[in-house]
Amino acid sequence: MPERRLPRIAITLGDPRGIGPEVTAGALSDPELASAADYVLVGPRSLLRPGTQDVSVGEWSAEQDEASAGRIAGEAIRRAVEMAMVGEVDALVTAPIEKYAFRAGGWHYPGHTEMLGELSGAPEVVMMMAAERTALGGPLRVVLATTHLALRDVPAALSTDLLVHQATITAEALTRQWGIERPRVALCAVNPHASDGGLFGDEEARIVQPALQRLREAGVDAFGPIPADTVFTRAVRGEFDAVIAPYHDVGMAAFKTAAFGAGVNVTLGLPFPRTSPDHGTALDIAGTGRADPSSMKEAVRLAIRLSRTL
Repeated sequence: MPERRLPRIAITLGDPRGIGPEVTAGALSDPELASAADYVLVGPRSLLRPGTQDVSVGEWSAEQDEASAGRIAGEAIRRAVEMAMVGEVDALVTAPIEKYAFRAGGWHYPGHTEMLGELSGAPEVVMMMAAERTALGGPLRVVLATTHLALRDVPAALSTDLLVHQATITAEALTRQWGIERPRVALCAVNPHASDGGLFGDEEARIVQPALQRLREAGVDAFGPIPADTVFTRAVRGEFDAVIAPYHDVGMAAFKTAAFGAGVNVTLGLPFPRTSPDHGTALDIAGTGRADPSSMKEAVRLAIRLSRTL
């Protein structure tokens, strides 16, 4: 029997002013991860490993401004997606970008998720935060129905169709990539106490309940609307395989409380696996030796796992 080929993982180095290059180096110094895959770093020439197949996307130095940093960070993402689309790599791990610099560099996307979806031609993408271990023990997977929006814009952005699409993609990914035969997906309520019968808003009755009915009719094991103050604990205890959170901070606050340092950002719906650590660029500690590579290790580990299921 021929020896199984190691997965080939592209890692974009993110904003070169941040901790992306450091946590990438820290992750790849782990002997278990170093031997589990072949890696291609994508970023500025000065940050790549000599004598490897790493891919340069241009020159950058610390004297350059934030727009230059944002431009080259975006170019690394663009090039890595190109590689994934033609099968040169099996999965993509992205180090953090700084969104202001990213915009200043000419990339007009709210973040990685939206850019990856457009560049890959994916009709629907979903941002999931996944931790296969948490401070409370069990796994926690949280999907953000809306991502980088001002809170005042969330009610108008939520819809029954959106929740149905997000939950359907999530259930399909949990079956195809995680191997969960019948995923249980919880719909988190929008309002306190799931609105208490309409006392605190009508989004549960007007948006969430119709989505729940459609999902169940389509064969998805969906539950809800469940108040935010209980749904995440119930998921960690094993009652649900994923939670659909209606907006960014209600999902991210719960997730990072339970899984900071062990969390991974996963983009579902792409034609290739993509993961990322659950932290930002941490410009204030870059270069000090204080950056913790734990989340990047988890991102690499999950990318390897997901690449083997396709």
